[in-house]
Amino acid sequence: MIKSKENSEHYTWGDHCSGWHLVKSQKLSVIEELMPPKTQEKKHYHNNSQQFFRILSGTATFEIGTEVVEVESGSGIHIPPKVKHRIRNDQSVNLEFIVISEPTTRDDRYEVSD
Repeated sequence: MIKSKENSEHYTWGDHCSGWHLVKSQKLSVIEELMPPKTQEKKHYHNNSQQFFRILSGTATFEIGTEVVEVESGSGIHIPPKVKHRIRNDQSVNLEFIVISEPTTRDDRYEVSD
């Protein structure tokens, strides 16, 4: 089946952020996400899941361990298991990206304090 935001399960998270499940299985998760300006997620890690973030539009700011990295539209970044991380949208425009998780992060997300 051809998947798009229009025919995928939608959910909201954080401060008016949106996600659409393009693939939702125990072994693989592919989600298209939208973060409005000046939003961020909580810092966390996954014991088992690795993730790849591909930026579709905007510029993402990632906190990965103690490093801060900006990822521009058209590029992506890999987050291995057990690495503390957070994505932020520090810009004044929407941030749109695809996040691929293998296996799914369901029941494998552990928040950490800043």
